[in-house]
Amino acid sequence: MVIIKSISAKEIFDSRKEKTIIVSIKTNVGTFSASSPNGKSKGKHEAKSYKKSLEQDIKTIKKFSDYFSKEIIESFDDLRRIEDIINGFIGANTLFALESAILKAVAKKQKKKIWELINPSAKRFPRLVGNCIGGGKHSKTTAEKKPDFQEFLLIPNSKSVKESFEINKKTKNNVQNILKKNDKNFKNKKNDEDAWITSLNEKEIFEILKTLKIPTGTDIASSTFYKRKKYNYENPMIKRSIEEQLGYISNLIKNFDLFYIEDPFDEEDFESFSRLLKKFPKKLIVGDDLTVTNYKRLKKAIEMKSINGIIVKPNQIGSLLEVKEVCDLAKKENIKIIFSHRSGETEENILADLAFGFQADFFKSGITGKEREIKMKRLIEIEKSLDK
Repeated sequence: MVIIKSISAKEIFDSRKEKTIIVSIKTNVGTFSASSPNGKSKGKHEAKSYKKSLEQDIKTIKKFSDYFSKEIIESFDDLRRIEDIINGFIGANTLFALESAILKAVAKKQKKKIWELINPSAKRFPRLVGNCIGGGKHSKTTAEKKPDFQEFLLIPNSKSVKESFEINKKTKNNVQNILKKNDKNFKNKKNDEDAWITSLNEKEIFEILKTLKIPTGTDIASSTFYKRKKYNYENPMIKRSIEEQLGYISNLIKNFDLFYIEDPFDEEDFESFSRLLKKFPKKLIVGDDLTVTNYKRLKKAIEMKSINGIIVKPNQIGSLLEVKEVCDLAKKENIKIIFSHRSGETEENILADLAFGFQADFFKSGITGKEREIKMKRLIEIEKSLDK
């Protein structure tokens, strides 16, 4: 059993050099820490990262330090005891970091890996989803233009995580050379997620991806440019109605054989998602801002037949018990699960154990950059350990 003796928290910087939280716990088996990432493009229904502020959550953790001394944690489900004490007093980032640190302690005590606490019989590995070219909110650029869509994704269909990782890195290097030729403004710069920054628009990028012989996709992050019932594109400048957006996305899927389409419509528009899925039942129509790792919103998306894939970002909801509920419902309804990093990442690698433990179908963690590679390398480590 794990007995928590004290807990503390402090600020650290994420990959964007913005402040986030790291929580440390002292236990009878040692000291364990875990940090939380930050999102930039956030769905408005996400749980708040902090109750009032990061500084306030750090103070709250300190106040609650003694409250846990009688709590005995022996399993994943025992996180309920922690939540019964502290839930409502801290935000999602803080809760996620605290619960992650606790799982590390339990795993150490039981001489298990974290994923085994969730599902000891897990066997299937997720497919990698890598952000190769970026736009939208994740890309700052001095050029006048950038893609309106947020991510252009590579999704190799290899059975091995290690092989997929190598394919994505190699392909991303090739793409750099293609961008040099096709984009006179290309400066070899990378964005928040270590994806290439370009001044090309989405059609020009899909033309490039089409030549790569790898399944591809996109995170449109439509809510970021949807205002007054119009999708306000800037590259080139054009306003599209909801109906026109449906037509435009449908044409892109057909013309470029896109496999994966995330957030093609505004985060409140369950109906348009549903219409797109009806047209393309064999493609992956994925909710992120639409569903924000929230059980009720996933339930609504299922009832309205809006999606067949859901992004799971643990710090969107904070509670790993609620992450489990979301994953259980998704599996029951045959909705593909995509565990995902955030644009402001840390060197925390627990996401890989969670994705494998919950038997996610896909793992979205960029392609390069130390904060992202550390997660994929952990997944490769798990793969290696099971190959023995």
